Amino acid sequence: MSTIKEEIAIKRIADYCAKSERSRADAYEKLKKWGFDNKMIESILHALEMSGFINDDRFIRSFVNDKFRLNKWGRLKIAQALALRKIPATVYQPYLNNIDEDEYVATLKYLLNMKRRSIQGRNKKDKEAKLVRFAISRGFEMRYIRQCLNLPD
Repeated sequence: MSTIKEEIAIKRIADYCAKSERSRADAYEKLKKWGFDNKMIESILHALEMSGFINDDRFIRSFVNDKFRLNKWGRLKIAQALALRKIPATVYQPYLNNIDEDEYVATLKYLLNMKRRSIQGRNKKDKEAKLVRFAISRGFEMRYIRQCLNLPD
């Protein structure tokens, strides 16, 4: 492949990465979709990393922050989303551990209180079960759900 095509590809993928924070895997998939071979993709990704368009640490920090604070996702759901983006657990786990415990519990309590207003159930146990399923679907760990709903271990 000629250097002109490589330069055009670098410009296009740099524009793609500049619009939103992207991981190395995101850029790889996009270049693969455009039909580049692995050797060329590695060359382009290296150029993007050197110029600062791709930085997985920055991406993970941003992703974890946005998904927790804006989307109100729990650690499990964030971890699953990062794993789907082919990011190793050893890389993203420290960022998940940096989420403030008090803020994490407060977020879960807020979500449960909001959900409690809209659910209907035959009895208290039925409502609690629905709240537990809701919190699990948001990616929160069972120990925090029990704590917030005052459920026994």
